[in-house]
Amino acid sequence: MPGSVVWAVPLLVTLIAGCWGISSAQPWRDELATWSAATRPVGDLLRLTRTVDAATGPYYLVVHGWTGVFGDSVAALRLPSVLAMAGAAGLTGVLGRRLSGAPAGLLAGLLFAVLPGTSRYAQEARPYALVTLLAVLATVLLVRALDRPGRLRWAGYAAAVAGLGLAHLLALGLLAAHAVAVLTFAAWGPPTTGPPRPAAADRRPGTDGPGDGRWWGRRLRGWVLAVATAVVVLVPLLVTAQRQRSHQLDWVAEARLADLADLPGALAQSGVVGGVLVGLAALGATRSGWRGLPPGLCVLLPVLLVFVAALAVPLWVPRYLFFTVPFACLLAGAALAGPVPPAGRARTRPARTRPARALARPVGAGLAVVAFTALLGLPDQAAVRHSHGWPRSATVDYRGAAAVIAAGQRPGDAVVYAPRDGWLFLDLGIDYHLRRMAADPTATGPTGGARPRDVLVAEGRRDRADLWVRECDRPAGCLAGVDRVWLVIGGRRDDPLAAVPGDKGDALRAGFTVEQVRPRPGVTVALLVRRR
Repeated sequence: MPGSVVWAVPLLVTLIAGCWGISSAQPWRDELATWSAATRPVGDLLRLTRTVDAATGPYYLVVHGWTGVFGDSVAALRLPSVLAMAGAAGLTGVLGRRLSGAPAGLLAGLLFAVLPGTSRYAQEARPYALVTLLAVLATVLLVRALDRPGRLRWAGYAAAVAGLGLAHLLALGLLAAHAVAVLTFAAWGPPTTGPPRPAAADRRPGTDGPGDGRWWGRRLRGWVLAVATAVVVLVPLLVTAQRQRSHQLDWVAEARLADLADLPGALAQSGVVGGVLVGLAALGATRSGWRGLPPGLCVLLPVLLVFVAALAVPLWVPRYLFFTVPFACLLAGAALAGPVPPAGRARTRPARTRPARALARPVGAGLAVVAFTALLGLPDQAAVRHSHGWPRSATVDYRGAAAVIAAGQRPGDAVVYAPRDGWLFLDLGIDYHLRRMAADPTATGPTGGARPRDVLVAEGRRDRADLWVRECDRPAGCLAGVDRVWLVIGGRRDDPLAAVPGDKGDALRAGFTVEQVRPRPGVTVALLVRRR
């Protein structure tokens, strides 16, 4: 099997799947935060990371550079994730070939490509696809460095680990798997299918091999220095993110044991497909033996570490662990490919080449299983292109609410949001879509694309270096002189005015009456007019 097929076919399949319907699901609240942060000037973006979202700041800088060239349409915001996920699929094939042979690599990469979860996070303007790419890349570079250590190889590994931490700090749990792999390889050597290493009796005097102290020491030293270098780079981010943790994750619930059972379905974005993946991965782990250790560690240890930590500190968010999915696919690919080629170091004489027909049988059967898995996931593939909301039942139709305002607004109109201080980001969603509609002459209303004034804002996001604005302390005074207000409120509200709390609600109820109510999924838009 040509080596390029192993990585190119999964890469292309993932690229096609990621681009299919890339703009169908409207941006959800997390993607709106990306848009808000990444479209600020660099100075304002850096100030934002000192207030909130420091852990995502490096990703925002990447998207800032990208949107400066390609714009901030839905497709443009998501395309970097598509490219990163396609790269992750290709590298999954490369790593599978190195550990278990070309058929296993190809099947692992293709299985990863057809998962609904892969499409879901390939089409999200958040760092999870980039994290997945860097996790697989770091593991590929580790295996290469352990096989033939050198300064450039260890430098590449250190850079990949630093990038992994900059993309998402929780992904550094992968280093626990790498540490165990390094210590294990010190005794036995990397479990690759490469050329055989000479047995101890056949090595030239002065050379070293697995089990030899110099072999062990050189590789362990290289790994420790590489990780230490990466950690030095990450220390400022670790310190800043730790200070922001309580505010950043105040919405996350404590982990429960049931969350572990739900994890495969959550990562695959399909309970059925997640179950198939777990079953194939378990079969692959038993068949692969020693070669199944690296991918098995890269699945289990990060999950267990995050889960144990989440019992004390709210950290458990399934999508944060998506980077473990390619490693589960590697185990599944080994199961689908059939017997594993003998390890190079265990060969005592040249291995016979497997006939092409004998090779094609397990690959054909494996491709059939991959195709069947893809068919099982088709309903969920459609679902992830319908809504990116989490949970899926809590979709907020920002685009529909913005369309209501765009169709009915008049010069001098104002807009008021409730709530304004949570993670729903109603104001960001409406603002994003009104801007897009203003740029489209066929979608503008009678105002020609002008947006209603956000009348209660006393201090904007950029001035505050935050994702939220500060509203004025006296809403009644800020509403003076306004005759029409578009009230955007979260949830379905038959009486939207009654649902607005505090002084803002009192001012609206005292000065305005409801002229029309237009509910949309997850949000209600009401037009208020001044009492006469």
